[in-house]
Amino acid sequence: MTVTSERSVPRLEFTDAEAGSKEFPDSDSRRYNYFEPSKRKQSHYEDVTVDVQPDPRRWLAQGWLYSFADGKGGYPLDWTALKAWGSDREVPVRKPGSGGQGYGWPAHGWHEFRDPNEAWELTMFRYNASVVRQLTQNIDAARQTKAFDQWRTNWIDFVARHVGAWMHVDHGLGMHVFVQANRRGPTNMHNTTFAINAMHRLRMAQELAQYNMTLTDEIEGFDGTAHLTAWNTDPAWQGVRELTEKLTTISDWAEAIFATNLVFEPLVGELFRSHLVQQAAPGNGDFITPTLMGAEEYDFAERDLQYTTHLFQLLVDDKEFAAHNKETLQSWLSTWVPSAISAARTLQPLWSQPDVKPARFEESLERVKNRFTDLISGLHLSIPKELAQ
Repeated sequence: MTVTSERSVPRLEFTDAEAGSKEFPDSDSRRYNYFEPSKRKQSHYEDVTVDVQPDPRRWLAQGWLYSFADGKGGYPLDWTALKAWGSDREVPVRKPGSGGQGYGWPAHGWHEFRDPNEAWELTMFRYNASVVRQLTQNIDAARQTKAFDQWRTNWIDFVARHVGAWMHVDHGLGMHVFVQANRRGPTNMHNTTFAINAMHRLRMAQELAQYNMTLTDEIEGFDGTAHLTAWNTDPAWQGVRELTEKLTTISDWAEAIFATNLVFEPLVGELFRSHLVQQAAPGNGDFITPTLMGAEEYDFAERDLQYTTHLFQLLVDDKEFAAHNKETLQSWLSTWVPSAISAARTLQPLWSQPDVKPARFEESLERVKNRFTDLISGLHLSIPKELAQ
């Protein structure tokens, strides 16, 4: 009979070094609160967005994991002239277990921003799918009921040339303003919001392109290439084209967002979509095109403008750099308002082209100026004298 001797195994001894041994407020909580929620309880939007992009000023102990050719790592704060509290602090020297090195968290005020729409990837897909579905149904219903047969002849040419031309604005701004800002923003909250704004513009550019192809099939004599001629050579569009191209060249991500959503859109975008196309279309027998323009107006007025005003409100109220930010924003207004007014005025000939015309151009321009004034006043900025041009 074989006898097996009992093996000697070292006895386990536990010390206070194990993770989780320390007691602290919320130790027994089942929720992980590593950020300050904007409301009483953290939202699902915050759970999937806040600090998803790491930051050495907060949690990334080993510093940025990559750098650019010039040695800058991650998301340099000098990619914009604006500042949020704590921006001028040195990045703390970090090592495993070093913590915040005496800095209070959050390490700088950029992390205070939350999208008031609480939009993230899933909500973006759901929202865009819903809009596309509704617009597709509207166009399909118009085809089945021969609604395009009711359009006046001059209006057919107007839609082909000028409504079609707007797709170039949407595509240019979507790809080269908001997609670029998506890479340059300082936090994941900013970048997610800019990406969604980009999707709104790109979705609308595609909708207009598909609408153009549908009308080419449905309306005899509809010129599906007229929008290219209008965009490239029509004098009425050259001011808008020049301004759109200038916006795409801005390297400062905050200036690009500010100039596009708080100057170009209120003074040019809403002027064209709301005060020309949507007002003139019904009188010329067209009840379909306003649904496309209305969808884009909703994207901007009810979603993109909300996050933009919230973003810059935080900066003009910043506890450390409010004066600096106001001065910078004021200089941007002086730069971009004259260009926007000039671009808006080059569109004036379009108001006389439909058979049934909208309100006079000067009345329309005055309305968008008033709305612009309200937006800028809400940020406690001075109305630039160039607005009177």
